[in-house]
Amino acid sequence: MDRMLNFSPQELTAKEKKKFLIGTVIPRPIALVSTVSGTGVVNVAPFSYFNIVTYDPPMLSVAVQRLDGRSKDTARNVFENKEAVIHVVDRDNVAAANLTSAPLGPDESELDISGFTATDSKAVKVPGVKEAKVRFETELYDSIVIHNDEGMPTTDVLLLKVKHYHINETIYKDGYIDPLKLGAVSRLAGNDYAELGTMFTVERPE
Repeated sequence: MDRMLNFSPQELTAKEKKKFLIGTVIPRPIALVSTVSGTGVVNVAPFSYFNIVTYDPPMLSVAVQRLDGRSKDTARNVFENKEAVIHVVDRDNVAAANLTSAPLGPDESELDISGFTATDSKAVKVPGVKEAKVRFETELYDSIVIHNDEGMPTTDVLLLKVKHYHINETIYKDGYIDPLKLGAVSRLAGNDYAELGTMFTVERPE
């Protein structure tokens, strides 16, 4: 039988702790998040620390890692304006989504370097991205600041309540989303991504 390796967090470097998590908690869905700064600049950025919180009310979570204790543009904009649009990254837009991860200044828009097209929202002031098959207009429900063992703030966890849905008609039928037509991609470790692989069904116990 293979031997299990054991570590406490105190034995690991910050890099090792990160690599263990992003290498094992896979695949991770990717949220492309658009926000607007106080000066009106549209910010677009991808995040793979992303998931559903609940459907009643419909709510998503995005964890935005800080840099040296400072909130990134996305979190700062959400705190200021209380709104964001969440898009699902798929095989057709992943290359452009990757470009939005470039380290631009707060007065520069990722729309200018990615080729994405802004489109008006219905329930929030923040524009969405036209090239996404799914987008959720959201408002800030709550947030949590995560601190490390030294007391430095490292992460802003955003709980975002869905106010409006946009679903491309080509992926939707009779109340269901076709996962193959959506073509969502997931984040692995490093520069690696994955498409949806083999699908199988396991019946739940009654």
